[in-house]
Amino acid sequence: MRTAPLDASTLESCMSAAVAAPSFFNTQPWRFRLDPETSAFEVRAATERSLRHADPVARALHLSVGASVFNLRVAVAHFGWSPVVRLLPRPEDAGLLATVRLTGSHNRHSAEYRTDLYPAIWRRHSSRFPFAARPVPQNARAELTEAAHTEGAALIFPEAEETGRLLRVTAEAERRNRADPDRGAESRRWVHVDPHDPSDVGLPQTALGPQDARERIPMRDFTAQRHPERLPAQDFETGPAIALLTTGHDRRADWLRAGQALEHVLLVATVHGLRASLMHQPLEWPDLRRELSPDPDHTGHAQLLIRLGYGPEGPATPRRAPDEVLDREPPAP
Repeated sequence: MRTAPLDASTLESCMSAAVAAPSFFNTQPWRFRLDPETSAFEVRAATERSLRHADPVARALHLSVGASVFNLRVAVAHFGWSPVVRLLPRPEDAGLLATVRLTGSHNRHSAEYRTDLYPAIWRRHSSRFPFAARPVPQNARAELTEAAHTEGAALIFPEAEETGRLLRVTAEAERRNRADPDRGAESRRWVHVDPHDPSDVGLPQTALGPQDARERIPMRDFTAQRHPERLPAQDFETGPAIALLTTGHDRRADWLRAGQALEHVLLVATVHGLRASLMHQPLEWPDLRRELSPDPDHTGHAQLLIRLGYGPEGPATPRRAPDEVLDREPPAP
């Protein structure tokens, strides 16, 4: 069984892969530590990077951390180990969200061993630009659905009428966000006018993208200007492909599974040449989140809306360096 320590170069590559995951407002709310005794990565929440108004229960934070866990799994497998994941392994330590243990017991049929996923980590970027009218092929939809299922979630591609309803719910959430001064101020704190600003991560203003000139697709206005007519606008696709990511339950572990499912879906989409943007606005309002459920009894729990299509690659947003998120010492008791 392979349990030798990671060399410095491999450790840095694994960390770079983990932090390349998408996160809510690009907050990157994670920290890592490699325990040399157990050969396991500890993945913790960086709660100081949470969003009090937009994400008061930290559901989106858990999705973000779950996405980084999936990238870490893929990187660990790429370098020859088999990752064993435990979610919320110590109930008394609420900040420890997951451990990823390195073992030498290979399972080449597991999700992490697709050889095309590791290079896709570096090509995946959210794209907030208009997509082409070309539909998403059925074989790609099937692979994306299977990717979500592998992680314990479901991915649903609704028909045109239901897609329209989901977009109307999203538009209502976007209107509420723009009208809420606290949420607007919180959002603007993560937008940087200078794309070369080294002070923090977040969203460079150049990465925000345009709005839909015909207001069919409610793209998020991270500046919360409350004046959509003042924003740059383009014509977006008329028949968008929207996928709804759901879980059967709605506990912290389910949020982490949903985050892993999200990143698995996004990497498979990247392999297929698809672009994606995330539509999280209705998940931030409990009543609107309930309206997203495809089941009238709400037995499924909506976790995210994903817009998919063919179009220009989105810009890479800044990431914290591996040494900024890697703790060398155990956390204080």
